[in-house]
Amino acid sequence: MPLIIGITGSIASGKSTACEYLAGKGAVYCDADKLVHRMYDPGKPAFDRIIEAFGQDVVGEDGYIDRRVLGTKVFGNAEEMARLTSAIGDIQAEVRGVMDSWRTSLSPDGIGLLEAVNFIEAGYGRFSDFTWLFAVDDKLAIQRLKDRNNLTTEAASQRLASQRAWQDREPAADLVTHNNGSREELIELVESEISRIRLQWRAGTLSPSKYMTWWNKQENKTNQP
Repeated sequence: MPLIIGITGSIASGKSTACEYLAGKGAVYCDADKLVHRMYDPGKPAFDRIIEAFGQDVVGEDGYIDRRVLGTKVFGNAEEMARLTSAIGDIQAEVRGVMDSWRTSLSPDGIGLLEAVNFIEAGYGRFSDFTWLFAVDDKLAIQRLKDRNNLTTEAASQRLASQRAWQDREPAADLVTHNNGSREELIELVESEISRIRLQWRAGTLSPSKYMTWWNKQENKTNQP
């Protein structure tokens, strides 16, 4: 049966680079951000709900939601982000649908990669076989953001601070890859790890995912009086 892997990590941790490399080697890859963006294309229910919630000015000249404008309204504001999430609709069902479809559409030796910043906390790990977390030192992440996105130190720090630290996600991850070197070093690590994971999966010796144990603990905490 195919192997479904969740890829996660904070901004500038190298998770997208890893996914793009593995996709080039034959893996099927879905970026959850892009999947969600398609949920509020013109003509879809979320399009009208977002305009109602945030105003007509979020619509760009091309008729699509301008994500940059929308982002200025919700970034760093948990209440507004919650409004946006509600307006978009059932994101979890959309993400699960992709992974479920891979179970039947991919070959027995196939690999599906679902990348999401919030893969762990959103509960997506319940639908995958393996959760792979990418991590990077904060100072290096800030420098990468400054170089890549032309941000000030303050803006880069703000973006990083809005996301969970890798240490908070580690208990739910089956593998943590630290990307504190060059792109070439990251690719070498990814190649080595995917080879090991794939061999163990095929042999039936890959350890059960840690994710469900972590998730059940979170559910128990939530349900406690």
